[in-house]
Amino acid sequence: MMDLKEIMSVSGQSGLFRFISQGRNGIIVESFADKKRTFINASSKVSSLEDIAIFTADEEVPLKKVMQNIFEKENGGPAPDPKSNPDVLRDFMLKVLPDYDQERVYISDIKKLVTWYNTLLSLNMLEFEEEKPAEPAKEEAAVKEKKPVKEAKEKQPAPKKKTTKGTTEKK
Repeated sequence: MMDLKEIMSVSGQSGLFRFISQGRNGIIVESFADKKRTFINASSKVSSLEDIAIFTADEEVPLKKVMQNIFEKENGGPAPDPKSNPDVLRDFMLKVLPDYDQERVYISDIKKLVTWYNTLLSLNMLEFEEEKPAEPAKEEAAVKEKKPVKEAKEKQPAPKKKTTKGTTEKK
């Protein structure tokens, strides 16, 4: 399953980064492009891809779901080049997420999305597992096998004892 928690986007820097460690005044990340490690100051804007979503007419769709849609629509292949004509990118976005909010999702956002998708695809980091529904027969068997829970004994408060200063404390 693809884990976007450890993949970071850093404002003002191109490309994606892998979270390495928490530092005193920031974080240490490693660039996917050149494998160089960099210290990112706490004042810099850093976003985990897990926390990013795309606006639609009704809600915000998590980036992971959008990338899964791209993967399915492109049959596991790459998305269009981010330097494509803006109309091509908008059409692509409509194909992937038909109800995306065209006023709040800018062409620069779509370019970032396809760049990130193509980067993760080239690194073989796009693995999507289908959520399997639980089998009802197994759930029913588990319910039938439940044993009664033993009642916990009521705890008695510890007796109080006098200390040298005249106050009381619990044992």
